[in-house]
Amino acid sequence: MDREKLLLAVAAPVLALIATMVITAIVLLCSGKEPFGALRVMGTYLGYSDYQVNTLNQATTYYLGALAVAFGFRMKLFNIGVDGQYRIGAFFAAVAGGAVNLPAVLEIPMIMVVSMACAGLWAGIAGWLKVTRGVSEVITSIMLNAVAGSVIAYLLNPKRLALAVGNDVRTPKIPDSGHFFSFNLAGGQLWGFIIIAALVGIGFHLLLNRTRFGFDLRATGRSESAALASGVNVKRMVVVSMLVSGALAGLIGMPQLLNSSYQYSVDFPAGIGFTCIGIALVGRNNPVGIAFAALLFAFLDTVANPLQFNGYQVELVPVIEGTIVVCVVGTYEVVRRYGLRRQQSRVGEQLGRTGPTATDTAKGVAA
Repeated sequence: MDREKLLLAVAAPVLALIATMVITAIVLLCSGKEPFGALRVMGTYLGYSDYQVNTLNQATTYYLGALAVAFGFRMKLFNIGVDGQYRIGAFFAAVAGGAVNLPAVLEIPMIMVVSMACAGLWAGIAGWLKVTRGVSEVITSIMLNAVAGSVIAYLLNPKRLALAVGNDVRTPKIPDSGHFFSFNLAGGQLWGFIIIAALVGIGFHLLLNRTRFGFDLRATGRSESAALASGVNVKRMVVVSMLVSGALAGLIGMPQLLNSSYQYSVDFPAGIGFTCIGIALVGRNNPVGIAFAALLFAFLDTVANPLQFNGYQVELVPVIEGTIVVCVVGTYEVVRRYGLRRQQSRVGEQLGRTGPTATDTAKGVAA
């Protein structure tokens, strides 16, 4: 039985990998390209140290974003507004960081706290509307993305909270005390925020699996009625979960802000939140699985330009990423249903074997 569970656990990712390769090969053949040529290009650039560093830096951002999405998923909440939450958090954090010059031991935590607080409160709006008005968090969170973009566009103005630098508009630069450390490697600067990301992943696991709050959250996600019957305040759990998910989203922009740009401008990365939804699904909402998924997606994004230089369509990488998400979700669901049917079949066989004995016993008692 344990062996069968192990085989099923291995079968799902293997089938997903095979399905992804087959579908991607078909797409390349239809576009007139040789499928294995793309793999050779990817393999070539995988060995370059600068691409390795870029992959790790991008994966750090993706990992934090996917954890924010996964936290909501574990509660059966679809926080589609991660993109707006991290941008609103990063913007106000950049404004706060550029307005003061504190010692590093205070400046960096202050910037992170401001970002997490703003992003968490922004996500809390969706949670509050869900429990008080019954509005789906999917609708409110995705609409709040547009509202966040409009708020930032209004405030990112030289007459308000930004400065005009040439043809660009950006917030005041964060002082040196707000710069996070980096590792000097042969391929470039590896952002030190990767350590924070790892710690957040560990905290994510401990919170959900080693605390009463995590148990209540998982119980509510599986069955609200059962959780309510056991004394869990479901409405409070919904709001708190959205607040925590949003606070985690507030960390998404920190690697870019504290390790690279040091200010918020119109070219600050956007759209990361939607990519992180796919990464969370591929990683099965597990911190370890999400880490591998984040590395995979980051690597695909990093080699997008080399693939284009070698004659492949620019849309190839999004096609591969989308195919990975569909195949992983699909194959895991197929394997899960197959395992469930096998379990039901074994239970039926056991009942069939014990049924006659129980009947004979009943007859004996009646006699």
